[in-house]
Amino acid sequence: MQKPATNDEALARRFPEQIAIAIARDAQGKHNPITISWTMLCSHEPLMMAIAVGKQRHSYEAIRNSGEFVLSFPSINMDRDLMFHGKESGREMDKLARCGTATQPATAVNGVLLADSVANFECRLESEHETGDHVIFVGRVIAAHMHEDADVRRIYSLGNEQRGGLPTP
Repeated sequence: MQKPATNDEALARRFPEQIAIAIARDAQGKHNPITISWTMLCSHEPLMMAIAVGKQRHSYEAIRNSGEFVLSFPSINMDRDLMFHGKESGREMDKLARCGTATQPATAVNGVLLADSVANFECRLESEHETGDHVIFVGRVIAAHMHEDADVRRIYSLGNEQRGGLPTP
């Protein structure tokens, strides 16, 4: 049975929620990561993924200008990285260097992969869709990578500033 609730009350019940990090090269040549939760597969053939980025974010400008991004799904070992990349701005600093996030070169876009993530997807910008205060960027996946250790697990938001992995089946 459902009962009326405010938007905020109902949104608080959506957890666990996935966490991803999108990385795009900005106009200064820095690879700028942003922690996001609003991402989804939006096509299987061709494979496409969508992310929502706030219009005021530095990453919004970086993705629009570069026309490409890497979508990375962080591991349980990357809690410090994802918190840093979600709270700090790359306008005035190199976030990857400051945080010490392990990277390796991308193979198909001018970007980097997050080495400790469970998976990385290199995407070319296919389209943009304005949705209020965010823009949905749709990227065509042109290369995919996965962690060499199949036991490395993803990290999820559990709500109330809590994060963790889900049990393996």
